[in-house]
Amino acid sequence: MKRLVLITMILFASNTAFAIQDTPEQRNKEADRYLAVTPPREMFQDVAEQMALNLPPDQREQFRNIMTKYLDIEAVTKSMKESMVKLFTADELAALADFYGSPIGVSATKKMGAYMGELMPTIQAEALKAVAKANREMKDPEEGTADPAQ
Repeated sequence: MKRLVLITMILFASNTAFAIQDTPEQRNKEADRYLAVTPPREMFQDVAEQMALNLPPDQREQFRNIMTKYLDIEAVTKSMKESMVKLFTADELAALADFYGSPIGVSATKKMGAYMGELMPTIQAEALKAVAKANREMKDPEEGTADPAQ
């Protein structure tokens, strides 16, 4: 019984011993590590390429340019880092960097553009339906409560 208590105490102590000190400096360091393994520029290029496939052929190049050539990726990256440092702990950022830097994380990341490309038409269609429903409800408040499934 004493051994079990001792082992449990050691496990709890070692778990916190491996935790990263949650300071702004550590959060910045881990956010940089995360951004190094998931470069925003590459992510936006991949997402833009996949999403462009959902557009008419004559609009694809313009969309790609907007999302890659004209998008201020440095401003987006800066905002991403600031948000990560604000919202995530150093341990969480380290775990994200570890996962996305691993072979399986790299593989999953490469599929994100295709995933978003397939998902975006549904999101856009549902958003348009939601706006139409909201507009109808604003015109006739009773209509919005009649059948929420429509």
